[in-house]
Amino acid sequence: MLVVITEEAVLEVLKNIYDPDIPINILDLGLIYGIDIERSDVHIKMTLTAPHCPMSGVIVKNVKEKIEAMAGVNKAYVELVWDPVWSPHMISKEAMKKPDQK
Repeated sequence: MLVVITEEAVLEVLKNIYDPDIPINILDLGLIYGIDIERSDVHIKMTLTAPHCPMSGVIVKNVKEKIEAMAGVNKAYVELVWDPVWSPHMISKEAMKKPDQK
């Protein structure tokens, strides 16, 4: 049975992944810059709150594992980019209203 992977489904997964140091999910933090789905592969372009984030390996691994656990996904590729540079203004308005999402 062919499972169609949608951007909406990927976004739902990303809403449940948090930066371990910040109680806001990575989607609401504004860390996700792009999602590209090619058949059963998902390519995610993202950034981190700082280039030398000590949790970078954990966050990238978590994104990769959670996306690859989705039905129909063969492989997830996570590309870290630094342009544009992340800043707090990228946090969603909804997240700014909530004192603690976790």
